[in-house]
Amino acid sequence: MPNVTIDDLFHRLGNFGEGAYGLALVSQKEHALQAAALASEQGLGDKMVIAALFHDIGHMRDAEDKALADHGIDDHHEDVSADMVEPLFGRAVAEPIRLHVAAKRYLCATEADYFGKLSPDSVRSLELQGGPMSEAEVAAFDANPYAGDAVALRRIDEQAKVQGLAVPGLAFYRGMAEALLKS
Repeated sequence: MPNVTIDDLFHRLGNFGEGAYGLALVSQKEHALQAAALASEQGLGDKMVIAALFHDIGHMRDAEDKALADHGIDDHHEDVSADMVEPLFGRAVAEPIRLHVAAKRYLCATEADYFGKLSPDSVRSLELQGGPMSEAEVAAFDANPYAGDAVALRRIDEQAKVQGLAVPGLAFYRGMAEALLKS
């Protein structure tokens, strides 16, 4: 993947994020902004706010909205997203993004009521992503130093699907993102 700039990330989210977010009644951009606002409200720190903002940026590859899960395809957006942000913001931002799908699988395996909290689109994608984790996968996930942040991001991901919710716009996060750029 060619070098991605902060301008590229904000352009992509601002211009390609108008497509529907799965079966939710919000756009991908609205979902991202709600996720960032939730991370901020929960006091998770600037790195997690930016991780929440860009956690699904890998879905926004171009202006055409492609619902690949509808065709039985896992686009591995978590890896694409993490690979895009890591050169700019480092592992503390990238790894929760990379692990947020694994965190869904983890929570489905470790919390009896979590599956019932999933939105219909998350249920559909869970099957493509491997379903609930096995015991061995749970143990490996627990050992990952970014597991806690990934679980926090996953919980935010599921909550950030509220139609009409008023949250700060994309420009609000620009200064925060620039302050986090790796030197």
